[in-house]
Amino acid sequence: MTKHAETMNGHANDRKWLAYRAGSLHVENVCLATIADAVPTPFYCYSADAIRSAYGRLTTAVSPFGVSICFAVKANSNISVLRLLGELGCGMDIVSGGELERALAAGVPASKIIFSGVGKTRDEIARALEVGIHQLNVESPAEIAAIAEVARRVGKRAPIAIRVNPDVDAKTHAKITTATKESKFGIAIGDVADLYAEAAAMPELEALGVAVHIGSQIQNMAPFRRAFTAMAELVTAMRKRGLVVPRLDLGGGIGIAVDGGAGPDIAEYAGIIAETVGQLGCDVTVEPGRWLVGRAGLLVTELLYMKDMPNSIMGILDAGMNDLMRPALYDALHPVLPLREPRADEQTRTYSLVGPICESSDKFGTYEGLGRLSAGDVLAFDCAGAYGASMASTYNSRDLVAEVLVDGNRFRTIRHRQGIAEMLKLEKAGDWRLSSPMGKEAAETAPGKALGRGW
Repeated sequence: MTKHAETMNGHANDRKWLAYRAGSLHVENVCLATIADAVPTPFYCYSADAIRSAYGRLTTAVSPFGVSICFAVKANSNISVLRLLGELGCGMDIVSGGELERALAAGVPASKIIFSGVGKTRDEIARALEVGIHQLNVESPAEIAAIAEVARRVGKRAPIAIRVNPDVDAKTHAKITTATKESKFGIAIGDVADLYAEAAAMPELEALGVAVHIGSQIQNMAPFRRAFTAMAELVTAMRKRGLVVPRLDLGGGIGIAVDGGAGPDIAEYAGIIAETVGQLGCDVTVEPGRWLVGRAGLLVTELLYMKDMPNSIMGILDAGMNDLMRPALYDALHPVLPLREPRADEQTRTYSLVGPICESSDKFGTYEGLGRLSAGDVLAFDCAGAYGASMASTYNSRDLVAEVLVDGNRFRTIRHRQGIAEMLKLEKAGDWRLSSPMGKEAAETAPGKALGRGW
């Protein structure tokens, strides 16, 4: 059986929204080729039904244990996707002021938004407090001081939780591991109680809990158990000191299957939460991103050229690493689905799929089971609903990729393709401004003079 056939068979039970019908790939009740005729490639395509289904499955698993869900906006920040999740009752986990504005624009109440991230600016903190954010997850003593300073200035008491670094290796890709001692994220678990006590004593702050996030695309449940157990022990020890800890944020990180396998067991995940922290009496939140939207999205691209290579046939696509960064950044391999279903009797060939970007890393992988491909064929990279469009760029001055949402038998563009004409408008030069003349002392220590250069 080809890899392509294995992938589709693996999707058969839980991905009814994605199927070949009469030889053509359909998203829900819409033929993907119809969308490709209306929307120039490359573009992202999402299934509303798949997102609703994923949220429903997770809610069913964790809600019996009183767990709330906040979607990690960084995974897919399109307003229509956020609105869809918000209407289902989902909160939001953000990491920037821009994501805050997106969540608010999608109609999500500020009281259901958690602000994570290691580098919040004072302006971002002020805006979050002004709109009444649910919680700021703080990641350093310096950030606590900054939040207190801003809270005094705006006249708001800041609700905070301290992000804990439990030194748990999630055994995932090094670039998406966030809870080892070398990581930039969080505060060492041994330092948290003292810092929390200091924060709780500050009148500008309302210390409400602790948070943790150990990484992304985690397939094995064991790291979650270790991290959540460590958090339960921490909360218990803090309470013995007389500290009030009403909230516990367990972060996200649960992965998705991309190879036709079953993927992580959500029931097992929920069970681990119940077994490790369920007796604490905390308001518990989880913050999945990829798990809710990753398998709900495709990147649709046209095959521009074929090129014979020593060990394969190279297919050059109109989508590049600027559109889908994950293969170049994380060595990720996304399954590929031709829009035309390959026939069982078609000769099996090996194709190396690459993009048009002027970088050697602009390659998506080597694939079999795609049938006989020709220039002009349209392909879809599967499992691309998370960290795809949200990480896209205009590198090489390429258009910013469009996004499409399918719901039942209808589809619409939810982010229009941004072309070079629009980009050039952003580069209209402003007026020249003169800097203040340097004083004598400043001039004597200016970098150029100090280095002996004629600057």
